[in-house]
Amino acid sequence: MEIHLPSVPMMEILSYLDAFTLLQVAQVNKSWNTVASSDVLWRKFCQKRWLFCDKVNLQFLGTETWKQFYVYRTWQEHTKSRAKPEDFTYKEIPAEYGFRAYACYISGCGLTRNRNAKSIVCMVTSVNRISTWDIHEGVMTWESPGHPAVIMRLTTLPEMHMAVTVDAELTIKLWDCQNRKALATNNLSSPCQLLKAVDTKDGPIVLAGDTSGNLYVFRIPDLELISRVNVFPYGIDGIYCSPQKKWVFLNQKHPQILPKVFYMSSLLRTSEFSAPVSTNLEFSFYKRAFWTPRREDRITMMSRSAPPVNTAFVTFDMKLEKIGTETIAKGHLIARFLLPDYMERPEWMGVSDKDVIVCSTLSSLLLFSMNGLRLQTFPYYSEEVLNLWVDPVHVIVTLYDGSLDVYAWEERTPQLRRCYRLPKRKSLTQQSFLFKTLCDDVSIIRVMRNSPAPCFLMAYTLKSELEN
Repeated sequence: MEIHLPSVPMMEILSYLDAFTLLQVAQVNKSWNTVASSDVLWRKFCQKRWLFCDKVNLQFLGTETWKQFYVYRTWQEHTKSRAKPEDFTYKEIPAEYGFRAYACYISGCGLTRNRNAKSIVCMVTSVNRISTWDIHEGVMTWESPGHPAVIMRLTTLPEMHMAVTVDAELTIKLWDCQNRKALATNNLSSPCQLLKAVDTKDGPIVLAGDTSGNLYVFRIPDLELISRVNVFPYGIDGIYCSPQKKWVFLNQKHPQILPKVFYMSSLLRTSEFSAPVSTNLEFSFYKRAFWTPRREDRITMMSRSAPPVNTAFVTFDMKLEKIGTETIAKGHLIARFLLPDYMERPEWMGVSDKDVIVCSTLSSLLLFSMNGLRLQTFPYYSEEVLNLWVDPVHVIVTLYDGSLDVYAWEERTPQLRRCYRLPKRKSLTQQSFLFKTLCDDVSIIRVMRNSPAPCFLMAYTLKSELEN
């Protein structure tokens, strides 16, 4: 006997389900399938999972319904999870620029609108040039003219295929990575420590932190200075934006200086606010921070005090409150725990969209709930963990010998699944240093820095038959 409910109350009931359950409901009968396939429901899932869905339509995405896009995009996100080591092609791209050689993706998730793989990386390839590379083909696609001064910082805005550099003369430049001439230039007043380009609801911007503790906000594409705020007395060591860029977290690695969170709109709409809206988070001896993916207001931090050495994790929810006509920001502590004294000290950490904290010690990968319940342990008995890459889909462990372990977050449980190991392809010398692993849907990259020998971009790319 089929159950028929009016579509409006049925839609209201189904809006409380998760995507996986909604797919199961759609199989009950034709009537339920019609309601459970509604674009109203599936667009909300897409907007929550992929923030760019707020700004695009189905025609741009190349699908007829939001349900189709959700199913395909989720499947595509897990391409690396389904792969095997032999499904990857390995390439090395030389970089001449010694210890400051590093790379950033400039191609978003690595997929074009026709769903073909297209991972493009922007690199500092010499002391005064940047270039872009198609890492599937291993070929250069663009190179900037030579700068008059040494390039010190690089960041990219994949949504617009743009790059931003700061050189030793404190000049900031914007590049569209197609033309030889910079689109815009401006200047900082002190040496740049950090550089980050992000796309906000008010438009794309560049955030720069200098050695005097100033935060600069520049508008893209003209690099007009929107605001400048002195945040800390010495410098800014970290800039972390929340997923939808509502908040920006800043820290200075000094045990007595508390991290600060700014409300982004107050930095961008200066005429609407008498002063930037910010708050200190009461958490000293800061070590790492990570915004919860696919949420907007939750941040988890890790600290380490010494002596004695204690590792603590705290989670705050950021809130805006009104007092009269004034808007203030507050961080509400919602969870906190200490690791037992006998445990090794974690060096790296991240958080899943299910509020699972993953952290690495030299000899293990550990998972905790935000209240401290240990969920999983992955031991590394005879190996040492160098660093972690954590995103909403994967955790990638880089080992000191150069190999990579790829894990995937389970969709319906707060756990990790070990997928495979990518073996090292190049022997490391005593002067070698593996710098920050990055990935998109179809590739994994890191830079091997050498001194004085040449540096390399090390790229693992999925073969084309697995990408679609």
